[in-house]
Amino acid sequence: MLKQIIDIFELLDSPSASGAVVRDYIMETGEAECEINRAASDKGETDFIRITIPGMDGCAIGGDAPTLGIIGRLGGLGARPERIGFVSDGDGALAVLAAAAKLAKMAAQGDRLAGDVIISTHICPDAPTRPHTPVPFMDSPIPMDIKNKWEVSPEMDAILSVDTTKGNKILNHRGFALSPTVKEGYILKTSDDLLDLMAQVTGKLPQVFALAQQDITPYGNGLYHLNSIMQPCTATAAPVVGVAITTEVPVAGCATGATHLTDVEAAARFTLEVAKSFTGGICAFYDQAEFAEITKLYGPMDHFQAGGKVTA
Repeated sequence: MLKQIIDIFELLDSPSASGAVVRDYIMETGEAECEINRAASDKGETDFIRITIPGMDGCAIGGDAPTLGIIGRLGGLGARPERIGFVSDGDGALAVLAAAAKLAKMAAQGDRLAGDVIISTHICPDAPTRPHTPVPFMDSPIPMDIKNKWEVSPEMDAILSVDTTKGNKILNHRGFALSPTVKEGYILKTSDDLLDLMAQVTGKLPQVFALAQQDITPYGNGLYHLNSIMQPCTATAAPVVGVAITTEVPVAGCATGATHLTDVEAAARFTLEVAKSFTGGICAFYDQAEFAEITKLYGPMDHFQAGGKVTA
């Protein structure tokens, strides 16, 4: 998928990057449905883009094959005028948009998946930054609840959340890593099916990153978060798995020249293989019987999807 990665990178690495530019590229090279929504706040503005590639037996045509959601999480593609160029934080958007372009091209050539794939992210070439330890974070012009409202769709039966995850000390290899599955406030075991697909795509042993309970709570509650990679899990009952694009050392989200295209390509190719398997009914994000049993034993944990109790 390196061609799609390079093509999308050239479109996004520009002060004039927009949802319309990406939509035009995808529609010229393949078959997909694209929807754009412009959102703004006192911090700036961005284009939310949602791309749907209908499957042969997907919900879009009344079928019953499962739908996969692939979300690119980020603050922004650029930090202009403070920084010139594509920032590390944009890797998640780059990965999922390249996957959308590839899936759209496959569909146009007759290689349709069994179920629908919905890909969403936002495109902002001039996002703000904010302090964070150990390295600065990219901020976002749009609050997290608005992002989740646009990027997380009720049609998604499972979600891959792809995000640059370089500004930390717990991930220390270059490439990408998976999270355990998170569903309705529970951190579940890591999916064996997803680990197998990761090994298949990379040709290496799979990498899994640690999650803390804080990471699966909503932004804005005052708790520390690794980053926003798991925020979709606060807005859906569907299982969510993070796909973290990583480095050996902490790299700031606002750093330019820090995007390794081959690593982003591997992450994008992984999402494509998951889409084939999940919509075809041969990839499980979690064990449904075990989830029912743990809920029976310990009760619902969906209060972790909310903002928490207000204390004086």
